[in-house]
Amino acid sequence: MAKETFERTKPHMNVGTMGHIDHGKTTLTAAITKYCAMLGNADFRPF
Repeated sequence: MAKETFERTKPHMNVGTMGHIDHGKTTLTAAITKYCAMLGNADFRPF
């Protein structure tokens, strides 16, 4: 049985980060998410 087709109802963004340990990757991702949430484009969940 085939899966139902997933319909996107809002735009999405994929973000990938690369970097050495303790260079702020999580902090950067949290800042991007918080900014998008302020614009109404995301749900902010603190780490």
